[in-house]
Amino acid sequence: MPDPALEERVARLEGRVQDFGDRFDAIDRRFDSLERRMDARFHAVDARFQAMDARFHAVDLRLAGLDDKMSRQFRWLVAGQVTVLVSVIGTLVAALFLR
Repeated sequence: MPDPALEERVARLEGRVQDFGDRFDAIDRRFDSLERRMDARFHAVDARFQAMDARFHAVDLRLAGLDDKMSRQFRWLVAGQVTVLVSVIGTLVAALFLR
């Protein structure tokens, strides 16, 4: 014949195991909820970084355009100075030899 005290103890242990299982399920649900919230925040931050990257890319393109423009203007400036230098040297040479 089964011992009633043993059955009672086993039933109480099964109840406690079930209680722990319920607690672990609740903890799992909370972790899942937290994970979903963190994923949403990380996706939002990632989207903001992508928007910033796009803006930086646009600024890089504008700076590259300005760099090209400044290079062209510098070439024209140097060409003008070389032309003036050649004219001055030509004038000095003409003044020395045509005296």
